[in-house]
Amino acid sequence: MTDISKLDLNLLVTLDTLLAERNVTHAARRLNLSQPAISTRLTRLRDLLGDPLLLPAQRGMIPTERALELQEPLHQALEGVRRVVAENSPFDPSTITATIAIAASDYVQYAILMPLLDVLRRDAPGIKVAWRTINTSMLDSQMARGDVSLALSTPETAPETLRMRKIYREEYVAIARCDHPAISEPLDLDSFCALDHVVVSPEGGGFKGPADDALAALGRKRNVALSAPGFLVVPEIVARSDMIALVPRRVACGRSGQIQIFDPPMPVTGFDMALIWHDRTTTHPLYRWLRDQITALIADASGD
Repeated sequence: MTDISKLDLNLLVTLDTLLAERNVTHAARRLNLSQPAISTRLTRLRDLLGDPLLLPAQRGMIPTERALELQEPLHQALEGVRRVVAENSPFDPSTITATIAIAASDYVQYAILMPLLDVLRRDAPGIKVAWRTINTSMLDSQMARGDVSLALSTPETAPETLRMRKIYREEYVAIARCDHPAISEPLDLDSFCALDHVVVSPEGGGFKGPADDALAALGRKRNVALSAPGFLVVPEIVARSDMIALVPRRVACGRSGQIQIFDPPMPVTGFDMALIWHDRTTTHPLYRWLRDQITALIADASGD
């Protein structure tokens, strides 16, 4: 039987991280330790538990059967310790030093994360933010490893294994450059279909968007002249050309000197946006505070 008196908390945290990362370099980075320090702890764990735990592989490490048996109960036990500590410790964001990684599209980075950065610089200046382009197919594993702390995406694209909170409903608006010679308010369907359009295709090269389904239902079509990889460049393109575009309202806001904003001449279904996070950060004071700050920013913006 293992003498648990020789297993300190640092060793157990190291094992939990190694089993999640399955890579000494990644585990060292996550724990802010050197690789030799992680290797030393792994050696101690092997001796104390009487098992190799993780075996070298071509890429990273492979856990033994004993390690796999330990992984989930160990993680849950450490989460319990974290919850006890968090519930009994005061949280002051101004004293926190941390790096958080937030994954989102360029549209969300502009609409939400830029205002969030203002809040962090004011209330939590010790927090560094790494913005990452979201990849929903990899999000579950990225969050399990700690590579991504928080994500913002549509609920239907969120992995079922992650936690989620809907934070707002977005609607589409049409945009055109100021003083466009072929547009008057309200924007009519014939003008909308006659003009050249810009669409956004995150995967690249797509020439269809939400407007095309809405037009098809009316027996109409539009001419898409340009496919862009993200939303942020679209207002600039529209402001410098006679092309128009359909974009989320939050992309168009704050650009009154460049573009005009119109209601689409036909109904176009909007979309929900959600906060997404891993269960391991649910009770962590920093990440709970961060989620609350984003939710408050959305509420304040909606009340304006």
